[in-house]
Amino acid sequence: MKRTFILITTVLVSVFTANKSFAQDEELVRVYRWYNPEDNEYVTVADGEYQEGQMLNWKWKNKTMLFTAYRNPGPGRVAVYGWWNPVTKDHASIAEDEFTDDQMLKMGYTQKHLQFYAYTRRGANYVPVYRWRVSKHNDWVTIPEDGDTDAYIKKGYHHKTFQYFGIARSTDAKVYNQL
Repeated sequence: MKRTFILITTVLVSVFTANKSFAQDEELVRVYRWYNPEDNEYVTVADGEYQEGQMLNWKWKNKTMLFTAYRNPGPGRVAVYGWWNPVTKDHASIAEDEFTDDQMLKMGYTQKHLQFYAYTRRGANYVPVYRWRVSKHNDWVTIPEDGDTDAYIKKGYHHKTFQYFGIARSTDAKVYNQL
């Protein structure tokens, strides 16, 4: 009887722990940057926003993981939206408090869609994320602080502007109590 109770208790604890861990993983989303050499453009894409096959068919290459963000709203989080400018062929990821929808529309951007949620305040294991702009062809690129910024400076990107904080590493987020 005692062994049965201990066995059932152990199984229940294991199930609840596994469910909590799974729920935490479902809350996180990886954020990638893709490059299109034909248009010399970058795009920031949350995992699952588009299928990888679609991105490859649309001639996007060099998929690079930038940081991890959140799928759902929460305290201290800001929504990040993807915008598209059909004239300049620019894709931009803009936090909801950076520009109003009216400002984005006046700059020629359309097709606003929710990408992910990011923190607005620094925390343990967070990395600042900046938007860089190149004036030559009105392109914006999202780069975390630990990204290779020298390569973008050589390509003409300047006008660095803080956007939000991403989680630097997704694999050890639980160790740093990120959730």
